[in-house]
Amino acid sequence: MNSLWTDIGYISLNKKNEELCGDRVEIIKTEEATTLVLADGLGSGVKANILSTLTSKILCTMIAANLPIEECVDAIAKTLPVCSVRKVAYSTFTIIRVFADNTAEIIQFDNPKVIMLREGMEYDYPFTRRTIADKEILESRIPLQVNDVLIAMSDGAIYAGVGKTMNFGWQRENIKDFAEAFYDPSLSAKLIATYIVDECNRLYEGEPGDDTTVAAVRIKPRCPVNLMIGPPADPKDVNKMMALFFSKEGKRIVCGGTTSKLAAEYLGKPIRASLDYNADPEIPPIAFIDGIDLVTEGVITLARVVEYARQYVGGTDFSAAWATRKDGAAMIARILFDEATDVNFFAGRAINPAHQNPNLPINFSIKIQLVEELAACLRKMGKEVKLSYF
Repeated sequence: MNSLWTDIGYISLNKKNEELCGDRVEIIKTEEATTLVLADGLGSGVKANILSTLTSKILCTMIAANLPIEECVDAIAKTLPVCSVRKVAYSTFTIIRVFADNTAEIIQFDNPKVIMLREGMEYDYPFTRRTIADKEILESRIPLQVNDVLIAMSDGAIYAGVGKTMNFGWQRENIKDFAEAFYDPSLSAKLIATYIVDECNRLYEGEPGDDTTVAAVRIKPRCPVNLMIGPPADPKDVNKMMALFFSKEGKRIVCGGTTSKLAAEYLGKPIRASLDYNADPEIPPIAFIDGIDLVTEGVITLARVVEYARQYVGGTDFSAAWATRKDGAAMIARILFDEATDVNFFAGRAINPAHQNPNLPINFSIKIQLVEELAACLRKMGKEVKLSYF
């Protein structure tokens, strides 16, 4: 298993008064490589959305299949619908492909040039120019190191603030300086993209003059996380479930009162309760068990984590409430979204008698549904996820 991981995050702002974004990000992961395409369609609204969607999906699929860039660009030129006003079929694009040997291939057409940070400072990577189908393409191939960051963006980012807070927009050089200033090796790719887009929105004074998308790619060490919720259906399987859970490498999260009690008994450690509800009284307080990184309540907490996960994969939530809150759900979200690369779920199928109260909207099937929806969201984030039932 490769000891390094390709962490990807992106976020978009729609142009003022537009329901659809004219930018599109597409990602495909294979054993050989992770491929990201950021496309920016001509104009805005429905037409731009169609152009960028077609461009990103076609390019990502063809590049991931190892087809030559000449064929990919030719396919785009023949496929895109022609704008009835401008009489052109046009979408700019940025392709970032990270191979299993941690080499990056970057192919760029008419988007702002990708910013690369190494040890928190801009790295001036080499590139070559060539013309394909009347389009000037920039191509680079770069060996990557741990904590390297690649930042791709649509031109809405460099036009932020034009005619409002800035005369000439937020230029690429300004964005580079901004990224260097807030750089921290612990930041996830999603938070890097979020910080930049949030600043773009501020410069636009909350009324973006163009669709704005930022996608970040970060090379990080692998970080496995193991989450256990619910006791096994057969009490005889408790020791088996616990032994497997505690034999796994990485951080450990235990959700649920009964599950926490069984884990504490297995470890021979006491449970220390916390009465601190912090800023969100709707989320039950956490507890502490030596040998476990985080102990929380079960279904109520996990339901909030799933809510955060839905917003995360939507690509437009840059408030990231989970990033700063102190409750158990936010703490789980930070570990799973920001830190984890591989997530192992240990889900017990036992029916909790406390959930049989008809006044409570909680039952066994809801718990499993939450686990499976969270797993699906994590896979969309690019995590490696394994589900084990007991």
